[in-house]
Amino acid sequence: MAAGERHPLEAFLLSGLGKVYTAAALHILVNGQAAWQGAYGQLCPEQGQHPTRSDSLFDLASLTKLFIATALMRLLEAGKAELDTPGGAILPAFRGKRTIGAGEDPLRGVMLPAEPGEAGQSVALERIRLRDLLMHTSGLAAWRSVYAVGGDKEIVLQPHEVATALRQQRMAAVYAYDFAYPPGARVVYSDLGFMLLGEAVQMLSGLPLAEAIDREVCTPLGLQRTTYNPLRQPWAEGNVAASEVCPWRQRRLLGEVDDQNAASLGGVAGHAGLFSTAQEVARLGQMYLDGGRTACGQVLQTGSVLEMRREQVNLGGLRRGLAWVLQTPQGCSCGSRFSPQSFGHTGFTGTSLWIDPQRNLVVAALTNRVYFGRDAGQITQFRPALHDLIIQCLEEGRL
Repeated sequence: MAAGERHPLEAFLLSGLGKVYTAAALHILVNGQAAWQGAYGQLCPEQGQHPTRSDSLFDLASLTKLFIATALMRLLEAGKAELDTPGGAILPAFRGKRTIGAGEDPLRGVMLPAEPGEAGQSVALERIRLRDLLMHTSGLAAWRSVYAVGGDKEIVLQPHEVATALRQQRMAAVYAYDFAYPPGARVVYSDLGFMLLGEAVQMLSGLPLAEAIDREVCTPLGLQRTTYNPLRQPWAEGNVAASEVCPWRQRRLLGEVDDQNAASLGGVAGHAGLFSTAQEVARLGQMYLDGGRTACGQVLQTGSVLEMRREQVNLGGLRRGLAWVLQTPQGCSCGSRFSPQSFGHTGFTGTSLWIDPQRNLVVAALTNRVYFGRDAGQITQFRPALHDLIIQCLEEGRL
Protein backbone atom coordinates (compact mmCIF):
# COMPACT_ATOMS: atom_id res chain seq x y z
CA MET A 1 0.00 0.00 0.00
CA ALA A 2 1.11 3.55 -0.66
CA ALA A 3 2.13 5.71 2.29
CA GLY A 4 -0.96 7.00 4.06
CA GLU A 5 -3.28 4.60 2.25
CA ARG A 6 -5.75 2.84 4.51
CA HIS A 7 -5.87 -0.92 4.66
CA PRO A 8 -9.01 -2.10 2.79
CA LEU A 9 -10.46 -3.64 5.95
CA GLU A 10 -9.96 -0.45 7.92
CA ALA A 11 -11.58 1.60 5.16
CA PHE A 12 -14.52 -0.79 5.02
CA LEU A 13 -15.11 -0.77 8.77
CA LEU A 14 -14.85 3.01 8.92
CA SER A 15 -17.44 3.27 6.12
CA GLY A 16 -20.00 1.55 8.34
CA LEU A 17 -19.72 4.05 11.20
CA GLY A 18 -22.86 6.07 11.73
CA LYS A 19 -24.76 3.92 9.24
CA VAL A 20 -24.57 0.30 10.33
CA TYR A 21 -23.13 0.75 13.83
CA THR A 22 -21.41 3.22 16.13
CA ALA A 23 -18.80 0.69 17.34
CA ALA A 24 -17.07 -2.27 15.71
CA ALA A 25 -14.23 -4.62 16.57
CA LEU A 26 -12.67 -7.18 14.26
CA HIS A 27 -10.21 -9.93 15.17
CA ILE A 28 -8.82 -12.27 12.49
CA LEU A 29 -6.66 -15.32 13.15
CA VAL A 30 -4.76 -17.11 10.38
CA ASN A 31 -2.90 -20.30 11.27
CA GLY A 32 -3.59 -19.55 14.92
CA GLN A 33 -1.91 -16.14 14.84
CA ALA A 34 -3.45 -12.69 14.93
CA ALA A 35 -3.43 -11.48 11.30
CA TRP A 36 -5.59 -8.40 11.80
CA GLN A 37 -7.33 -6.61 14.63
CA GLY A 38 -9.04 -3.28 14.73
CA ALA A 39 -11.52 -1.31 16.83
CA TYR A 40 -13.49 1.64 15.48
CA GLY A 41 -16.07 4.20 16.49
CA GLN A 42 -17.64 5.25 19.76
CA LEU A 43 -19.21 2.92 22.31
CA CYS A 44 -22.12 5.25 23.08
CA PRO A 45 -22.14 8.58 21.21
CA GLU A 46 -25.04 9.83 23.35
CA GLN A 47 -22.82 9.68 26.43
CA GLY A 48 -19.71 11.35 25.08
CA GLN A 49 -16.49 10.21 23.50
CA HIS A 50 -15.67 6.66 24.54
CA PRO A 51 -13.57 5.19 21.73
CA THR A 52 -13.97 1.52 20.95
CA ARG A 53 -10.92 -0.50 22.07
CA SER A 54 -9.69 -3.96 21.28
CA ASP A 55 -10.85 -5.08 24.73
CA SER A 56 -14.28 -3.40 24.52
CA LEU A 57 -17.26 -5.57 25.39
CA PHE A 58 -20.13 -6.21 23.00
CA ASP A 59 -23.48 -7.87 23.61
CA LEU A 60 -22.97 -11.23 21.90
CA ALA A 61 -26.70 -11.98 21.54
CA SER A 62 -27.03 -15.45 19.97
CA LEU A 63 -23.28 -16.12 19.96
CA THR A 64 -24.11 -17.03 23.57
CA LYS A 65 -25.53 -20.27 22.14
CA LEU A 66 -22.02 -21.39 21.14
CA PHE A 67 -20.83 -21.07 24.73
CA ILE A 68 -23.87 -22.99 25.98
CA ALA A 69 -23.27 -25.76 23.45
CA THR A 70 -19.60 -25.95 24.40
CA ALA A 71 -20.44 -26.28 28.09
CA LEU A 72 -23.05 -28.92 27.32
CA MET A 73 -20.63 -30.99 25.24
CA ARG A 74 -18.05 -30.90 28.03
CA LEU A 75 -20.68 -32.16 30.46
CA LEU A 76 -21.64 -34.93 28.03
CA GLU A 77 -17.99 -35.90 27.71
CA ALA A 78 -17.91 -36.15 31.50
CA GLY A 79 -20.63 -38.78 31.31
CA LYS A 80 -23.50 -36.64 32.58
CA ALA A 81 -25.73 -37.50 29.58
CA GLU A 82 -25.54 -38.23 25.84
CA LEU A 83 -26.50 -36.33 22.71
CA ASP A 84 -29.45 -38.66 22.23
CA THR A 85 -30.64 -38.31 25.82
CA PRO A 86 -34.22 -36.95 25.84
CA GLY A 87 -34.43 -33.47 27.28
CA GLY A 88 -37.05 -34.70 29.72
CA ALA A 89 -34.55 -37.10 31.30
CA ILE A 90 -32.70 -34.01 32.57
CA LEU A 91 -35.55 -31.51 32.88
CA PRO A 92 -38.57 -32.94 34.76
CA ALA A 93 -40.84 -30.15 33.50
CA PHE A 94 -40.14 -31.17 29.89
CA ARG A 95 -42.09 -34.41 29.95
CA GLY A 96 -45.48 -35.61 28.76
CA LYS A 97 -47.19 -34.25 25.66
CA ARG A 98 -47.61 -30.88 24.00
CA THR A 99 -49.89 -29.71 21.19
CA ILE A 100 -48.82 -28.12 17.92
CA GLY A 101 -50.17 -24.59 17.94
CA ALA A 102 -49.15 -21.00 17.37
CA GLY A 103 -45.73 -19.43 17.51
CA GLU A 104 -44.91 -15.73 17.67
CA ASP A 105 -43.05 -13.32 15.40
CA PRO A 106 -40.07 -11.94 17.38
CA LEU A 107 -40.01 -8.59 15.58
CA ARG A 108 -43.72 -7.83 15.19
CA GLY A 109 -44.99 -9.64 18.29
CA VAL A 110 -47.93 -11.15 16.39
CA MET A 111 -49.03 -14.75 16.72
CA LEU A 112 -48.15 -17.12 13.88
CA PRO A 113 -50.67 -19.93 13.36
CA ALA A 114 -49.52 -23.51 12.88
CA GLU A 115 -49.77 -25.13 9.46
CA PRO A 116 -53.39 -26.28 8.96
CA GLY A 117 -52.40 -29.92 8.52
CA GLU A 118 -50.29 -29.86 11.71
CA ALA A 119 -52.37 -27.76 14.11
CA GLY A 120 -53.67 -29.75 17.04
CA GLN A 121 -51.31 -32.69 16.61
CA SER A 122 -49.80 -34.10 19.80
CA VAL A 123 -46.04 -34.19 20.40
CA ALA A 124 -44.53 -36.70 22.85
CA LEU A 125 -41.68 -34.92 24.59
CA GLU A 126 -39.65 -38.09 25.06
CA ARG A 127 -38.91 -37.80 21.33
CA ILE A 128 -36.99 -34.53 21.82
CA ARG A 129 -33.30 -35.23 22.35
CA LEU A 130 -30.51 -32.84 23.26
CA ARG A 131 -29.32 -33.32 19.67
CA ASP A 132 -32.65 -32.04 18.31
CA LEU A 133 -32.45 -28.91 20.46
CA LEU A 134 -28.90 -28.25 19.25
CA MET A 135 -29.95 -28.71 15.59
CA HIS A 136 -33.07 -26.51 15.89
CA THR A 137 -35.28 -29.35 14.65
CA SER A 138 -37.13 -30.00 17.92
CA GLY A 139 -40.49 -28.58 16.87
CA LEU A 140 -40.28 -25.69 19.32
CA ALA A 141 -41.32 -22.26 18.11
CA ALA A 142 -38.66 -19.75 17.23
CA TRP A 143 -39.71 -17.26 19.88
CA ARG A 144 -42.34 -16.30 22.40
CA SER A 145 -42.68 -13.12 24.48
CA VAL A 146 -41.45 -14.72 27.69
CA TYR A 147 -40.72 -11.26 29.12
CA ALA A 148 -44.46 -10.51 29.22
CA VAL A 149 -45.25 -13.47 31.52
CA GLY A 150 -46.06 -12.34 35.05
CA GLY A 151 -47.08 -8.81 34.24
CA ASP A 152 -44.31 -7.46 31.99
CA LYS A 153 -42.05 -6.66 34.95
CA GLU A 154 -38.30 -6.12 34.84
CA ILE A 155 -36.49 -8.52 37.14
CA VAL A 156 -33.73 -5.99 37.86
CA LEU A 157 -36.29 -3.68 39.45
CA GLN A 158 -37.77 -6.32 41.77
CA PRO A 159 -36.79 -7.51 45.26
CA HIS A 160 -34.87 -10.80 45.26
CA GLU A 161 -37.84 -12.96 46.24
CA VAL A 162 -40.07 -11.42 43.56
CA ALA A 163 -37.33 -11.70 40.92
CA THR A 164 -36.80 -15.39 41.74
CA ALA A 165 -40.51 -16.12 41.51
CA LEU A 166 -40.78 -14.24 38.20
CA ARG A 167 -37.91 -16.18 36.68
CA GLN A 168 -39.46 -19.48 37.75
CA GLN A 169 -42.82 -18.42 36.33
CA ARG A 170 -41.28 -17.42 33.02
CA MET A 171 -39.27 -20.63 32.62
CA ALA A 172 -42.41 -22.62 33.48
CA ALA A 173 -44.07 -20.89 30.51
CA VAL A 174 -41.18 -21.91 28.23
CA TYR A 175 -41.64 -25.54 29.25
CA ALA A 176 -45.39 -25.35 28.62
CA TYR A 177 -45.62 -23.52 25.27
CA ASP A 178 -47.21 -25.26 22.30
CA PHE A 179 -44.90 -26.71 19.68
CA ALA A 180 -44.87 -25.04 16.24
CA TYR A 181 -44.36 -28.05 13.96
CA PRO A 182 -43.73 -31.82 14.13
CA PRO A 183 -40.22 -32.60 15.45
CA GLY A 184 -37.73 -33.23 12.66
CA ALA A 185 -39.98 -31.84 9.93
CA ARG A 186 -37.92 -28.70 9.36
CA VAL A 187 -35.27 -26.40 10.77
CA VAL A 188 -36.70 -23.53 12.83
CA TYR A 189 -34.07 -21.50 14.66
CA SER A 190 -35.37 -21.50 18.23
CA ASP A 191 -34.40 -19.33 21.16
CA LEU A 192 -36.78 -21.43 23.26
CA GLY A 193 -34.73 -24.56 22.56
CA PHE A 194 -31.55 -22.92 23.83
CA MET A 195 -33.32 -21.58 26.89
CA LEU A 196 -34.00 -25.22 27.71
CA LEU A 197 -30.40 -26.19 26.92
CA GLY A 198 -29.27 -23.50 29.37
CA GLU A 199 -31.48 -25.15 31.98
CA ALA A 200 -29.95 -28.53 31.08
CA VAL A 201 -26.43 -27.14 31.60
CA GLN A 202 -27.48 -25.96 35.06
CA MET A 203 -28.98 -29.33 35.97
CA LEU A 204 -26.04 -31.38 34.67
CA SER A 205 -23.39 -29.13 36.21
CA GLY A 206 -25.16 -28.49 39.51
CA LEU A 207 -24.28 -24.80 39.15
CA PRO A 208 -26.12 -21.60 38.22
CA LEU A 209 -25.72 -21.02 34.51
CA ALA A 210 -23.24 -18.13 34.76
CA GLU A 211 -20.98 -20.19 37.02
CA ALA A 212 -21.28 -23.23 34.76
CA ILE A 213 -20.21 -21.24 31.70
CA ASP A 214 -17.27 -19.82 33.63
CA ARG A 215 -16.16 -23.26 34.83
CA GLU A 216 -16.76 -25.21 31.62
CA VAL A 217 -15.82 -22.66 28.96
CA CYS A 218 -14.23 -19.43 30.13
CA THR A 219 -11.69 -20.90 32.55
CA PRO A 220 -10.49 -23.72 30.22
CA LEU A 221 -10.13 -21.22 27.35
CA GLY A 222 -8.51 -18.54 29.51
CA LEU A 223 -11.29 -16.03 28.81
CA GLN A 224 -11.22 -13.18 31.31
CA ARG A 225 -13.57 -10.69 29.62
CA THR A 226 -16.54 -12.92 28.81
CA THR A 227 -19.39 -12.44 31.24
CA TYR A 228 -23.09 -12.11 31.82
CA ASN A 229 -24.29 -8.79 33.30
CA PRO A 230 -21.08 -6.81 32.72
CA LEU A 231 -22.23 -3.87 34.83
CA ARG A 232 -21.55 -6.06 37.85
CA GLN A 233 -17.88 -6.26 36.86
CA PRO A 234 -15.79 -3.22 37.92
CA TRP A 235 -13.33 -3.80 35.08
CA ALA A 236 -16.11 -3.36 32.47
CA GLU A 237 -17.13 0.16 33.47
CA GLY A 238 -16.98 2.61 30.57
CA ASN A 239 -15.94 -0.06 28.08
CA VAL A 240 -19.19 -1.62 26.85
CA ALA A 241 -20.83 -0.87 23.49
CA ALA A 242 -24.36 0.48 23.79
CA SER A 243 -27.23 -1.14 21.94
CA GLU A 244 -30.76 0.02 21.13
CA VAL A 245 -33.39 2.11 22.81
CA CYS A 246 -35.43 -0.86 24.04
CA PRO A 247 -39.17 -0.56 23.29
CA TRP A 248 -39.94 -2.57 26.45
CA ARG A 249 -37.55 -0.88 28.89
CA GLN A 250 -37.89 2.56 27.28
CA ARG A 251 -34.20 3.44 27.58
CA ARG A 252 -30.90 3.18 25.74
CA LEU A 253 -29.21 -0.05 26.79
CA LEU A 254 -25.61 0.18 27.94
CA GLY A 255 -24.25 -2.94 29.60
CA GLU A 256 -27.71 -4.51 29.78
CA VAL A 257 -28.52 -7.46 27.54
CA ASP A 258 -30.47 -6.30 24.50
CA ASP A 259 -32.60 -9.45 24.26
CA GLN A 260 -35.85 -8.85 26.15
CA ASN A 261 -36.39 -12.47 27.12
CA ALA A 262 -32.85 -12.82 28.46
CA ALA A 263 -33.30 -9.57 30.40
CA SER A 264 -36.57 -10.87 31.83
CA LEU A 265 -34.65 -13.85 33.25
CA GLY A 266 -32.12 -11.64 35.03
CA GLY A 267 -29.71 -11.25 32.12
CA VAL A 268 -28.56 -14.88 32.26
CA ALA A 269 -30.05 -17.32 29.75
CA GLY A 270 -29.11 -20.08 27.34
CA HIS A 271 -29.98 -18.22 24.16
CA ALA A 272 -28.48 -14.76 24.87
CA GLY A 273 -26.90 -12.65 27.57
CA LEU A 274 -23.12 -13.01 27.30
CA PHE A 275 -20.84 -10.04 26.59
CA SER A 276 -17.30 -10.45 25.32
CA THR A 277 -14.47 -9.06 23.21
CA ALA A 278 -13.60 -9.85 19.60
CA GLN A 279 -10.34 -11.47 20.71
CA GLU A 280 -12.03 -13.83 23.18
CA VAL A 281 -14.75 -14.80 20.71
CA ALA A 282 -12.02 -15.57 18.18
CA ARG A 283 -10.32 -17.76 20.78
CA LEU A 284 -13.46 -19.87 21.04
CA GLY A 285 -13.47 -20.20 17.26
CA GLN A 286 -9.80 -21.21 17.18
CA MET A 287 -10.50 -24.00 19.66
CA TYR A 288 -13.12 -25.41 17.28
CA LEU A 289 -10.75 -25.04 14.33
CA ASP A 290 -8.02 -26.90 16.25
CA GLY A 291 -10.15 -29.90 17.13
CA GLY A 292 -10.74 -28.86 20.73
CA ARG A 293 -7.09 -28.12 21.53
CA THR A 294 -5.74 -24.91 23.03
CA ALA A 295 -2.43 -23.80 24.48
CA CYS A 296 -3.99 -24.47 27.88
CA GLY A 297 -4.95 -28.04 27.01
CA GLN A 298 -7.77 -30.03 25.44
CA VAL A 299 -11.09 -28.24 26.02
CA LEU A 300 -13.24 -30.62 23.96
CA GLN A 301 -12.45 -34.02 22.55
CA THR A 302 -11.70 -33.92 18.83
CA GLY A 303 -14.57 -36.31 18.16
CA SER A 304 -17.01 -33.93 19.83
CA VAL A 305 -15.76 -31.00 17.78
CA LEU A 306 -16.04 -32.92 14.50
CA GLU A 307 -19.54 -34.06 15.43
CA MET A 308 -20.58 -30.47 16.08
CA ARG A 309 -19.04 -29.24 12.82
CA ARG A 310 -20.44 -31.94 10.53
CA GLU A 311 -23.74 -31.60 8.68
CA GLN A 312 -26.45 -32.98 10.93
CA VAL A 313 -29.42 -31.75 8.92
CA ASN A 314 -30.09 -30.12 5.56
CA LEU A 315 -33.71 -29.08 5.17
CA GLY A 316 -34.92 -26.36 2.84
CA GLY A 317 -31.35 -25.32 2.11
CA LEU A 318 -30.61 -24.77 5.81
CA ARG A 319 -27.50 -26.72 6.82
CA ARG A 320 -26.88 -27.21 10.51
CA GLY A 321 -24.29 -28.85 12.68
CA LEU A 322 -24.77 -28.94 16.43
CA ALA A 323 -25.32 -25.28 17.37
CA TRP A 324 -23.26 -24.19 14.34
CA VAL A 325 -24.58 -22.83 11.03
CA LEU A 326 -22.85 -24.40 8.02
CA GLN A 327 -21.89 -22.47 4.92
CA THR A 328 -24.39 -22.34 2.05
CA PRO A 329 -23.63 -21.16 -1.51
CA GLN A 330 -26.29 -18.45 -1.50
CA GLY A 331 -27.35 -15.93 1.11
CA CYS A 332 -24.81 -16.89 3.77
CA SER A 333 -23.62 -14.27 6.27
CA CYS A 334 -20.00 -15.29 5.60
CA GLY A 335 -20.35 -14.29 1.96
CA SER A 336 -19.64 -16.33 -1.13
CA ARG A 337 -15.90 -17.01 -0.80
CA PHE A 338 -15.58 -19.02 2.41
CA SER A 339 -15.01 -22.71 1.73
CA PRO A 340 -17.89 -25.24 1.85
CA GLN A 341 -16.47 -26.65 5.11
CA SER A 342 -16.93 -23.32 6.88
CA PHE A 343 -19.10 -22.99 9.98
CA GLY A 344 -20.20 -20.05 12.07
CA HIS A 345 -22.98 -18.18 13.83
CA THR A 346 -24.42 -14.68 14.07
CA GLY A 347 -26.04 -12.59 16.80
CA PHE A 348 -28.97 -10.19 16.50
CA THR A 349 -26.99 -7.26 17.90
CA GLY A 350 -24.58 -7.39 14.94
CA THR A 351 -22.06 -10.00 16.03
CA SER A 352 -20.64 -12.99 14.17
CA LEU A 353 -18.03 -15.73 14.31
CA TRP A 354 -16.99 -17.64 11.20
CA ILE A 355 -14.33 -20.32 10.79
CA ASP A 356 -12.91 -21.60 7.49
CA PRO A 357 -10.93 -24.83 8.09
CA GLN A 358 -9.58 -24.89 4.53
CA ARG A 359 -7.81 -21.57 5.11
CA ASN A 360 -7.09 -22.00 8.85
CA LEU A 361 -9.08 -18.80 9.27
CA VAL A 362 -11.11 -17.46 12.20
CA VAL A 363 -13.07 -14.19 11.95
CA ALA A 364 -14.77 -12.58 14.95
CA ALA A 365 -16.67 -9.44 13.96
CA LEU A 366 -18.55 -7.59 16.71
CA THR A 367 -20.73 -4.53 16.16
CA ASN A 368 -23.61 -2.76 17.92
CA ARG A 369 -25.76 -2.49 14.80
CA VAL A 370 -29.01 -2.36 16.86
CA TYR A 371 -27.95 1.08 18.11
CA PHE A 372 -29.88 2.46 15.14
CA GLY A 373 -32.85 0.08 15.50
CA ARG A 374 -33.87 -3.44 14.60
CA ASP A 375 -34.03 -3.14 10.80
CA ALA A 376 -31.64 -5.84 9.59
CA GLY A 377 -31.11 -4.50 6.08
CA GLN A 378 -27.76 -2.80 6.70
CA ILE A 379 -26.13 -5.65 8.65
CA THR A 380 -27.44 -8.22 6.15
CA GLN A 381 -25.43 -6.48 3.43
CA PHE A 382 -22.46 -5.64 5.66
CA ARG A 383 -21.62 -9.15 6.85
CA PRO A 384 -21.11 -10.95 3.52
CA ALA A 385 -19.29 -7.95 2.06
CA LEU A 386 -16.88 -7.91 5.02
CA HIS A 387 -16.15 -11.63 4.79
CA ASP A 388 -15.69 -11.51 1.02
CA LEU A 389 -13.21 -8.65 1.52
CA ILE A 390 -11.33 -10.66 4.15
CA ILE A 391 -10.82 -13.52 1.69
CA GLN A 392 -9.71 -11.06 -0.98
CA CYS A 393 -7.16 -9.55 1.42
CA LEU A 394 -5.95 -12.99 2.40
CA GLU A 395 -5.48 -14.04 -1.24
CA GLU A 396 -3.69 -10.76 -2.05
CA GLY A 397 -1.28 -11.21 0.85
CA ARG A 398 -2.69 -8.31 2.86
CA LEU A 399 -3.27 -10.46 5.94
